This record gives sequence, structure tokens and C-alpha cells, in this order.
Amino acid sequence: MAGLSCAVHLARAGRRVALYEATPQPGGRCRSFHDRQIDRLIDNGNHLLLSGNREALRFLDAVGAADSLTGPDTAAFDFYDLRADRSYRLRPNAGPVPWWVFVAGRRVPGTRFRDYLSILRLLAAPVGATVADRIDRKHPLFERFWEPLTVAAMNTPAEHAAASMMRAVLLRTFLSGGEACRPLLPRRSLSASLIDPAIRWLRQAGAEIHLNRRLRAIEPTGGTVERLRFADRDVDVATDIVVLAVPPDDCRRLLPDQITPEEGSMILNAHFAIDPTALPAPLPRFVGLLNGRAQWAFAREGVISATVSAAVAAEERTQAVAADLWRDVSRPFGLAAAPLPPYRLLTEKRATFLQTPENLRRRPKPATAFRNLILAGDWTDTGLPATIEGAILSGRRAAQLALARAPL
Repeated sequence: MAGLSCAVHLARAGRRVALYEATPQPGGRCRSFHDRQIDRLIDNGNHLLLSGNREALRFLDAVGAADSLTGPDTAAFDFYDLRADRSYRLRPNAGPVPWWVFVAGRRVPGTRFRDYLSILRLLAAPVGATVADRIDRKHPLFERFWEPLTVAAMNTPAEHAAASMMRAVLLRTFLSGGEACRPLLPRRSLSASLIDPAIRWLRQAGAEIHLNRRLRAIEPTGGTVERLRFADRDVDVATDIVVLAVPPDDCRRLLPDQITPEEGSMILNAHFAIDPTALPAPLPRFVGLLNGRAQWAFAREGVISATVSAAVAAEERTQAVAADLWRDVSRPFGLAAAPLPPYRLLTEKRATFLQTPENLRRRPKPATAFRNLILAGDWTDTGLPATIEGAILSGRRAAQLALARAPL
């Protein structure tokens, strides 16, 4: 997403763009495909956007896909407590003054309005603090709000997640009022919303798009990158600007002296094929899950998906894991736990970097030691967690730096 974002911004500025993609399909971890095992269109991983994700919404508007997301007219988040076997809905009000915390039917069950003052401790967190350092883990609000929000936004458990990143999330969403935290989901798939429109737009803008071109090496001379080496060709770039939008491990392989975040955090997604008529409209829908193995369940026509973020304990892709996850996600939708429907388990072992205070210090700026080489990626120093929003922001900033270094 960072590379696509950068390419779109540069093409909009009238620059010639060549995009080299390592795989047959652009989008990185944000992609969709038809899975033969369950005969369904599925996303590689589930992603939820919010109305406060300004970078993502501007990107969608730029490529003509602004209407490809759908969601409720007001901010509403459904949760299902698997242990208590009950559901509840969190409903922030539209304006920036959070009067919703004074209304029992809008806030988390078992909490009082003054419990939400804990947000002040998070906003005042010093450098190096984690979310769990600032929020009492014994309080119901931690289990029912702070922990699921942290894991969803940062793919890192609250006891390790940097409080500064959660502060950035809150300032752009909940602290900006309900209008900034309406949940948005792709109407059909991630690729149909974010990837395919961008590729079509870039081609119409005259960009070159090269697929299956994994970068093998970068050849610098002094302070300039002279050549890019691919398996089947070398590309001379001494007079060009190169934006390197690759995962941190690949960045270190190509630039051994470059400091990057080192620890990865895994996400496990399970996709279950169901009868397309099993769930009533409107779809797609999502539900937060408490006290289960999965944290989130996403439903659209013919598919229910479970997401396990920070999935250290869920590495094995077995039928037993699938059965556990199906028991979690079937209950909030009123479906039978048996028999186990056709399923597909997918893992991204390094879906994001582990967003600890220590690892945040390893996030690089987009500029490098080379005059014509710029970094982009959700793992760079965007000031946001490693999300779609952060990736798109990093691409725009990389494009702005490229334009500054090579003015017309």
C-alpha cells in the first residue's frame, strides 16, 4: 500500500512512474483472491478502516474508489462476550464532546463514566511507557475496551504496546468524536476497494507496472544509487528517484546498514464458507469478541472470517485451531458450532513489526544516506501504528520528499 500510495501521488504530480512489484499481485498484505479450497473470494487478512482515516479516504477518492467502502451512518461497535454469552454495543456520539460516556446504554457494560478518565493517563504517558503501564489491567474497561482496541490497532498485546502509538490512534478517532470513528469495510473485498482501482488509475495515468519483479540488489556509487538488480534485468536509476517500499527484513537485506524494527508480530485469519443466505442483510458486518481465541469476526455474503492478532500462541494451522475459531465466530451470528464448515487458515508471520517502545526507536525516517533513495512503509516513522492508514501516509510523505529532491 505504501508503494501504491507513493506512485499515485507522484503520477498526480505529473511525474513518470515505474512500479516494480515483487509478486504477481500488488497490495502486499492487503490483497484478495478466490480460494479454491472453500470456493470463496477472501481477503488475505481482515482490515477495518475508520472514518477518521483521512489518508486512506483521500487515497480512495484519488483513484475513483470513494464509494467502495460501506458502514453505519453513526459510530457503533458491536461486541460479544463469549464467557458471559452476551452482546453489547459501544456508541460514541457524533460530536467531539464525549457525552456518551455518561449514558449507560452507550458505554461498556459494568463501567462508570469516571472510568473513562483513564484516557488522561494514556495521553500523558511518558516515552517508553506501554498501554498496560497506564491502564489498570484489573479494571473491566481494560478487558472490554483498551485491550481489544490496542490489539486491533497495533497487533501488539497491551503489556508490550507503546502508549504513544495508542495516543496517536485516539487523537485521530475517538477523541475527534464519533464522526471520526465510524467503522468502514470494503463492500466486496480489499483488492476491489484499494488495489484494483489504484492499478487501473496508474495505468490510465501512463505509469509502467512490472509484476513478478523481486529486487535482488541495490548498487550504489558514493552517495547515489546507480542500479537496481532484478532477476531478469538491471535498471539504471542514477538520474531517477527510487522509493523502496518493502518489508523491514527485505530493507535490511538490500541495505545492510539501515536500522529498522526487528521483531515481527503475527496475525492468523480463518475464513469459513457458509450458506450465502445464512445471514440477513446488511452485510458486511463485524463483531469484536471477548474471552475467546479470536478478537474479531467479519461477515459478508458466503464467508465469516476470524482474526487473531498478536497470534503468538496460534502458529499451528490445524483443524483443532479452526474448530476453536469457528466456535468463537459462529455464536455472535447465531450459527451452529457443528459441523465445522469448509475453512481456510492463513498466517502472516510478520504481519506488522512488534510495536513496542523499543522498536519504535528503530523506525527510520524516509530519507536515507543516498541522494536518490527514499524509504516507504508502515514500519517507517509515520507517527502512526503499522496500519493501512500508516502505509498510505508513508507513501504520500515519500512522494513529497521525492518531488522536493527532483523539482520540475
